[in-house]
Amino acid sequence: MINHQKNTPADDIQEELAIRVQQLDDAIKLVSVSLALTRPGKIPKLLDSVRQVLMVEGGCAAVEARAEAIEKCGVFAGSDWAYPQILVPSLTTYSLRSPQMETVVIEALSELRLLAVAKGVYQHPQLSAEQAHHYLAQVLAVNLELLFGVPTEAEREQQGSLATISRGVIRHLAERIGYEHVIDQLIDEIWRVLNQRPIQVAGVQQMITQIAICRNNPDIDLGGSGSGADRLISSLFGPTQACREDPGVDVYRERLAAMDNAALQSEATGCARAMHDTGLVSPYHGELVRYLMEHAPTLLSEAMGLSGTGRDCLLCYQGLVHALIEQGIYPQTCQGLYGLALMLERGILYQAPVAPALWRQVQLPVSSFNRERIELAYGTMQEPRAWLIQGVLSMLGQPLGVGQGNNPTCQSARALSMWAYNDPDYLLQMVTWAARDDEIIMHFEGQPVSSRLSGAGVAAEITLDLDPVSLLVVPHLDRIYAEMGRLCIGREGDPHRWVNPEFHGWWSGRGFRINVDVATGQLEDLDGFLRHFYVSYHPYYNGNQPLIHPQPAGIAVTDSAARFIGWHAITILRVALDQQDQMRIYFFNPNNDSGQDWGDDIVVSTSGNGERFGEASLPFEAFASRLYIFHFDPLERGNPDAVSAEEIERIMALVHRSWGADRVNGEALQADPGPV
Repeated sequence: MINHQKNTPADDIQEELAIRVQQLDDAIKLVSVSLALTRPGKIPKLLDSVRQVLMVEGGCAAVEARAEAIEKCGVFAGSDWAYPQILVPSLTTYSLRSPQMETVVIEALSELRLLAVAKGVYQHPQLSAEQAHHYLAQVLAVNLELLFGVPTEAEREQQGSLATISRGVIRHLAERIGYEHVIDQLIDEIWRVLNQRPIQVAGVQQMITQIAICRNNPDIDLGGSGSGADRLISSLFGPTQACREDPGVDVYRERLAAMDNAALQSEATGCARAMHDTGLVSPYHGELVRYLMEHAPTLLSEAMGLSGTGRDCLLCYQGLVHALIEQGIYPQTCQGLYGLALMLERGILYQAPVAPALWRQVQLPVSSFNRERIELAYGTMQEPRAWLIQGVLSMLGQPLGVGQGNNPTCQSARALSMWAYNDPDYLLQMVTWAARDDEIIMHFEGQPVSSRLSGAGVAAEITLDLDPVSLLVVPHLDRIYAEMGRLCIGREGDPHRWVNPEFHGWWSGRGFRINVDVATGQLEDLDGFLRHFYVSYHPYYNGNQPLIHPQPAGIAVTDSAARFIGWHAITILRVALDQQDQMRIYFFNPNNDSGQDWGDDIVVSTSGNGERFGEASLPFEAFASRLYIFHFDPLERGNPDAVSAEEIERIMALVHRSWGADRVNGEALQADPGPV
């Protein structure tokens, strides 16, 4: 008897999945029985079979069930994925969005393998079920956009059908692990980032928005999780009683118009409290200060949460502050209000050139090229000049919140931070030249260096994921820094000896030490280098002389397995005892997120050890083990022999176990230390 009943769409999917799973099983068997010599050649076909299964609904579960067998075929051999105990969750955002099929499939396989481990199905020799579960919760937290967000045009263009795999895997992880773990982990991650007080907070705002959407979705059971989200959500969408239900700025302004002075003061206090608690500014806060400036200017100090120092500065420069708010603070650019408050608290307006320079900034004409660039990055809801004022206020108020974005321009980001921290009127001059003239001219040993006439910089192209000041200034600085390096061609030694002081400022020490031979990349006089660093920076060996000006330095960055990644520019800010009487170095890292695991139990701290907002810190020995360049004052001499041999030996052991492993009596990893 013939069955004439047609298959339903669900039946068709199941039938297709069964066919593809059978093909995958055949590929696994083929690879597993092959000789070790021929096995690598069969891996691509296996990965393609995995891809085809993952493209079908229900495919993630099928691959998860076969994860152990697939790993034993050797698909991860020769890559970091072969060592799941050292994988970094934040890097999955790049792998899952890669346009390369193999990268996406390998990453998806890795997550499904760890899911099998977390569920106790796969007893992995390198990590426990608890470790796998914790890792996957972090993966979900940093990829929440793939779980809740709508596919973007960029995603469709770059990944095509591969985006189906990435989103399917993240959705499968959330269903198997539970949404409650996602939210709690995400909240922890947000607070960790906010503790560093970055200038760029768009990513954090997106994560908070996703939490709010998730909590309001009746189809998602959060259980008892997400209880710590209220402070974050309210800081953006309802910092005060008058906007608690997020009515929109137009309705909020109508409510403000009906308030008496006491109610307005309550609104001002509530907004200020939320802002200083999180470092985030609500659009309602931006609307409030514009209203107060017009109708109750005496409450502006309350709205910004100013102390006595900030209030005095506001009273002395009231006209300037009003002009900055009028031209630069709107609901769309409200984040600049936090920078304005911190700038007033710093008291830098009392430096003679700063106030006139900010008056110039208020009316600064922005070139047509820069207007287009700002509109491309931030949209057209506000004038480019307003975005630039917001950026200037943020940088002057948060000099340690500067980030380099997805660009190899750590030197330029470091310079902007250093100028905002130490020489704010010079920063404002740089902004003026870049925004108005499309050119910056600096000098190298008396010779003018023009950004317009210089060759290519370190970065082939500067991305748009930057604050407004960096967006305009960094391309010029990048070309100038590279040009200064080219002017040093032919000189013996490392060019940063001459470039760093000329580029960053007169306060950069003219003395210079490096522990790597530029020609060979081998370690050179590591003992002498470390002893000199101690007598230059350690209070117990330099006569208890505190660091007066921030100093440029270079570190050898390592991953969580202590393997060398590359050279990186940072700023040494201060050296001091922490709460446990341990000597620590506090430094600025422009790498967007300073909390990093550098392997061998060296984990960079960003809070809890005496750090100020934006600072990173390490114990002195741990920091010294990753340092390879520093500057010092050649006229300030100490006694290197006073440093104990035991202390130096401990640091040298840390170097030899990490980035220096292949730089002693062997071939170097990289002969030319990169731009620092």
